[in-house]
Amino acid sequence: MTSQEIALLPADNDRLSNFCGELDANLRQIEKRLQVEIANRGNQFKISGPKESVTATCALLQKLFDHTAQEALTAEAIHLAMQDASIEQLLATSPQELEKEVAIKTKFGLIKGRGQNQQNYLKKIQSHDINFGVGPAGTGKTYLAVACAIDALLKEQVRKIILVRPAVEAGEKLGFLPGDMAQKVDPYLRPLYDALYEMLGFERVEKMLEKGMIEVAPLAFMRGRTLNDAFIILDEAQNTTTEQIKMFLTRVGFGSTAVITGDITQIDLPSAKMSGLSHVLEVLKDIDGISFTFFAVRDVVRHPLVQRIVSAYEAYDLKNKSA
Repeated sequence: MTSQEIALLPADNDRLSNFCGELDANLRQIEKRLQVEIANRGNQFKISGPKESVTATCALLQKLFDHTAQEALTAEAIHLAMQDASIEQLLATSPQELEKEVAIKTKFGLIKGRGQNQQNYLKKIQSHDINFGVGPAGTGKTYLAVACAIDALLKEQVRKIILVRPAVEAGEKLGFLPGDMAQKVDPYLRPLYDALYEMLGFERVEKMLEKGMIEVAPLAFMRGRTLNDAFIILDEAQNTTTEQIKMFLTRVGFGSTAVITGDITQIDLPSAKMSGLSHVLEVLKDIDGISFTFFAVRDVVRHPLVQRIVSAYEAYDLKNKSA
């Protein structure tokens, strides 16, 4: 056991009150998760516990206090900060790295990567033409890619956004859907629409769709096209075949950025077909100019139970494979 004292500056009473929470609820939340004890008097904090946990908690407290300079600290923000910053990551994250955070401005506020892995993902998308984001549900793969696409469009770095998804049923048989082609494929593309509406607002998205600045299409419609000056996102790529993902990657033209996202643990293809995403990760792993970001359970930013559910399924699958 060890202890360490830190002073959080400036000694602003309003910020300290928000930082500690009502009846020090925020401090108790941190104590429970990191297995430490936190005592404070004003802006002076004493942390006691295992050495690594104490060091990590000091870094976390400083990071959260800095957060209060821009916005109020909430239980969710604390949970996400602890979730995206394990002890090892907190120890490895320098103040300089924290200052380099990528922030994307939208109509409804700033979008930032929650944790080092998401931050790295954003940085890679901004510096590579083809990017892969692979990991379980809830890790922000698609949401952050859509944010980068909107940012590039509004800055006139690209002329249009193209959102693509394979139309594969997730275990259900939907039968013959009514309506025209757009109405038939809409259910498969709803998560992409939701992200757009959240960042730009319904009316603006509808106007951009009408003008062709945003195009949403099933993967089959990409054959034969060359996509120049576009930001292209292929979502749910685990449900592509090897031929489809090759076709998609060879559509990328000059001035374009492509982001391919998927979760190889949730493949809905018929059992006889190999996932194109699993295959392409092996084929392209040594190609320069392509970025790969792999998300894990600890990167899940949804309800805490989602993280536990994903962990439980991983443990179950591992147990069955070794049996």
